[in-house]
Amino acid sequence: MDWEAFFTVHKDLPREGPGSEEDVAWALELAALPEGAMICDAGAGAGGDVAALARVGRVLAVDLQAGFVAQMQARFADLPHVTVRKDDMGRIADFPEAPFDMIWCAGALYFLGLKPGLDVMRGALKPGGVLAFSEPCYFTETPGAEARAFWEDYPTRDRAGIAAAVAAAGFEILGTRDVSDVGWEAYYRPMEARIEALRPGADARLAEMLDLCEQEARDWRAVKSETGYHLVVARRLS
Repeated sequence: MDWEAFFTVHKDLPREGPGSEEDVAWALELAALPEGAMICDAGAGAGGDVAALARVGRVLAVDLQAGFVAQMQARFADLPHVTVRKDDMGRIADFPEAPFDMIWCAGALYFLGLKPGLDVMRGALKPGGVLAFSEPCYFTETPGAEARAFWEDYPTRDRAGIAAAVAAAGFEILGTRDVSDVGWEAYYRPMEARIEALRPGADARLAEMLDLCEQEARDWRAVKSETGYHLVVARRLS
């Protein structure tokens, strides 16, 4: 990955993955968190969901990419109940703020893999704590080659397969929904506007990144009826 070119495209975009404030509000309603809850946004990217999470509790937002962390630190400098840190969500159970009342992990759990990721997150939650995450999902029993290629080599499941993995990891599912087209477009449309603005005068390295990002959006629109993100809200069983 050419991270310099990547951050040229993505710098200060409102979101770094599909989703919406409505998704966060829905998850928080199901979670029914206590007053002053401690929430971790794990793999927070540029912090597109942090403000919505911060309306109901204290938020620790972590990401491994220094560029995203710097964006969040500037973005949330005036929110004293939001802490931003460069850290590895794979070691979340060792964070000094753990265990958490809730972990929000939008479009990032797949970096750990579903089963290992669920185990890691469960270990960082209080008994009865809530995990909300979005996971690559097939919406059909017969996804085509383009839909399978969209997630590259990731072992993508259908909704039932995701539910089974969540239950096996020691969680009770509170609710599920697919991330809507609106949520996906909230990610891709600002990125496409940035691509259009950067095209004139882009050097070869940047032009290659622009092409890759533009192709990703086209690929999703071609397969969105067959695959996308499935959002799960689940409570840790004691």
